[in-house]
Amino acid sequence: MFNRIAASVIAAACLAAPAFAEDITYTLHNQTSYVVMEFYTSPANDNDWGYDILGADVLLAGESADVLIADGSDQCVYDLRFVFDDGEVVEDYGVDICELAEYTLTD
Repeated sequence: MFNRIAASVIAAACLAAPAFAEDITYTLHNQTSYVVMEFYTSPANDNDWGYDILGADVLLAGESADVLIADGSDQCVYDLRFVFDDGEVVEDYGVDICELAEYTLTD
């Protein structure tokens, strides 16, 4: 379990003014029945997913965590990739993190 994830990005539902080359914080909610084992983000114009933001941690079903996006980027549009404990991979492309404060995963 973890309370804070230092990340390179993400987001999704309401609140937050545009931020350019500033840190962005949002809450990630795992409302699925599965454990998020890996979580990757990257600016939409980057072909590399980068590193697993969760590292050795996981996000259990029903849990939430604060995510800090502090990559120094002036990009607002990011792609997100989640790998679950059952092996399923979910990708969400073109998420405008500057316009959002939360991101919720659901079954």
